[in-house]
Amino acid sequence: MEKTDNLRKMARSTRPLDGLDRRILGALSRDATLSYAAIGEEVGLSAPAVHERVKRLRASGAIRATVAQIDGVQVGKPILAFVHVDTVGWCKSVEIRNLEQFPEVEEIHAMTGDTGLLIKVRVASPPALEGLLSQIYEIEGVRGTRTYLTLSTMLERPVQAEVTEDLEFLSDRR
Repeated sequence: MEKTDNLRKMARSTRPLDGLDRRILGALSRDATLSYAAIGEEVGLSAPAVHERVKRLRASGAIRATVAQIDGVQVGKPILAFVHVDTVGWCKSVEIRNLEQFPEVEEIHAMTGDTGLLIKVRVASPPALEGLLSQIYEIEGVRGTRTYLTLSTMLERPVQAEVTEDLEFLSDRR
């Protein structure tokens, strides 16, 4: 068996994901604490074979990280908001990229349409959100924001690696 402990990062297109890779990713996205043996039972492989595939998936970048999903309410951050940030010029300046330094900011997305960035933030209180927004306004290049508070979350899930669509099928629907 090939040793894979020192695999270099492969380009994402070097080895396309096959059905077994997608099923392994699906199992891990549902529960990252599953043992290789448990995943193997689910996908029909031995534990060592699953381990080798997971190492390859990590090396290729298909698995970026293994993290715990923390409940915001349980850790004292019950307010979830999405903030549209309007910028002057291109939204990828060094100053704008500094938004990632705020621990309240969970995601940053460059957008098309009527906003430059969409950021997902989680805070403890309305005054905390107000304080964060005032700091965002101080960043050079920020022209304005629009903030949307989340009342409840009905669905939040990771990328669905097992679900793909056949491009030929899509073109047939047109």
